[in-house]
Amino acid sequence: MIVEIDESKFGKHKYNVGRIVEDQWVFGGICRETKSTFLVPVEKRDKDTLLQIIKDKIEPGSIIISDCWKAYNCLQDEGYQHITVNHSVNFVDPTTLAHTNTVERLWREVKLKVPLFGRRKKHFLGYLARSMFVMAFEEDKRFHQFLLEEAALYNPCTLHIHNPNFHLYIMLHPSTSLCRYVNVINISIY
Repeated sequence: MIVEIDESKFGKHKYNVGRIVEDQWVFGGICRETKSTFLVPVEKRDKDTLLQIIKDKIEPGSIIISDCWKAYNCLQDEGYQHITVNHSVNFVDPTTLAHTNTVERLWREVKLKVPLFGRRKKHFLGYLARSMFVMAFEEDKRFHQFLLEEAALYNPCTLHIHNPNFHLYIMLHPSTSLCRYVNVINISIY
């Protein structure tokens, strides 16, 4: 597999004018074959931080294409084939034809989906998760997929709704989505 990796900085103020926005570095990658992505907010862009994420997200033996950031120099020693592109010279390496255009496009897409105003650093993981979800599913399929993801997170076989005045216990058939209830076991109104 060929995976492009890069890091990008979110948040800035131009010309030192305006409200100071907290900066957030994000490390990410995209597989060229499957288009699967990962985005991880990081405090530091050092070798130890980035290497741990690479080991968690990318299979050993994969081809990794990156810029010449010094933290990536160890990738050959860690069982990856590493190809670099020196962006100060060119954006496509003339010898290997390697480029990081795919991951740069990913940054463009993600930055369009992360709010410009009212952004809080503590919510950044949620902004990235929402961006990845929106990019992964077509608009007309997102709500259904959201329900399927919720069902995977919370057991879809039973649903308890508690309200001081109303108690509802619903049994769902395991093969259905959350939209179709098979039978109501117990309804009690207090």
